[in-house]
Amino acid sequence: MSYEFFSHTADLGIRVRAATVEDLFAEAGKGLFAAIVARLESVEPKEKKDVQLEADRLDDLLYDWLSHLLYLFDAYRMVFSDFAVRIRHSEKYALEGIAMGEPLNLQKHELQFEVKAVTYHRLRVEQVGDGSWEGEFIVDL
Repeated sequence: MSYEFFSHTADLGIRVRAATVEDLFAEAGKGLFAAIVARLESVEPKEKKDVQLEADRLDDLLYDWLSHLLYLFDAYRMVFSDFAVRIRHSEKYALEGIAMGEPLNLQKHELQFEVKAVTYHRLRVEQVGDGSWEGEFIVDL
């Protein structure tokens, strides 16, 4: 499992790889907060927020997941470093997730980028030839 940043004009791109789609969503959450907090390891998983979402497509679900995590950061001033995700699919994709972190403390957490929004530009989630998963998304800075 991994995430990496790539430059994209005035925005920031994040590419994610994982063995399962659930791990991909968890890594995407880590990638998002690694963009927000300079040292993600400084964020302790002391508190949790539950997330439940539905979408017609996996890429829409990834967008909703990341947008909701960004909402939790903005609304509750919480930063997150650990994520657990379960995804089911019948007529729609359903996500049950947990984001674990702590309240933002500027004496402890150095902010890196001001992420304004997750965008649909270049948003993708796909299973690749070896059975693993790759995803990509752009955040507006």
